[in-house]
Amino acid sequence: MTTSPLVAGIAIAAAAYANRYGIQAWLAFKARPLKMRRFYEGGFQASMTRKEAALILGVRESTPADKVKEAHRRVMVANHPDSGGSHYLASKINEAKDVLLGNTKRSRSAF
Repeated sequence: MTTSPLVAGIAIAAAAYANRYGIQAWLAFKARPLKMRRFYEGGFQASMTRKEAALILGVRESTPADKVKEAHRRVMVANHPDSGGSHYLASKINEAKDVLLGNTKRSRSAF
């Protein structure tokens, strides 16, 4: 019957080491950087290029017109001025759509 305290001690030590490992793993998990989408860092250029327009809408420069319109709608819904978005960003989003679609009558931003 003397082995019973020995087994209990080993079990407690094993549980303590497992708990320590679990806490270390949790702290490492919390400290890792979040994997977020990479967004374009920086301001707008004076004259919008196709590359900048594609970055704004989240598409490639060679994307077909229907996909550009779909991306424009998605971005515009998230940033529409009536929903609390910025008028400036809305004008830049519209300008990006016009640049990618080749519309020249509204190729300049109001701002």
